Amino acid sequence: MLVSQVLKAKGDLVFTTSPRDSVDAVAAMLNVRRVGAVVVVDDDRNVVGIVSERDIIRVVAEQGGAGLARPVAECMTREVVYARPSEAIDEILARMTDRRVRHLPVVVDGRLVGIVSIGDLVKAKIAETEEEAEGLRAYIAAA
Repeated sequence: MLVSQVLKAKGDLVFTTSPRDSVDAVAAMLNVRRVGAVVVVDDDRNVVGIVSERDIIRVVAEQGGAGLARPVAECMTREVVYARPSEAIDEILARMTDRRVRHLPVVVDGRLVGIVSIGDLVKAKIAETEEEAEGLRAYIAAA
């Protein structure tokens, strides 16, 4: 199964924020949108980072409540790990595990086209495995 198939099933909606937005505003967005990360884009819509719940927790742990007033640019992950639609989800799961990340923006020619979470990929992998098992059951029953 490919990342493009996961995006087709879940949709390509990606929540973004500006590096100038406050950590507090992004925390509120994560809560309202019920997502674990947002992609940080500059004025030209280029990806410049990603901010996750983990990044926000780190700011609060280090700076207390005052950290919530800081701009996202100060706490976002700048070295963004990406996925391409043509990649197999097994490759992406391995990359996410290796890099210890839970969300990967999906890009084509530098353009943001979606985002996948480890939950999205595990759900797809389980569905694929169940489909294969059902196919085997049907084959055995027909034999």
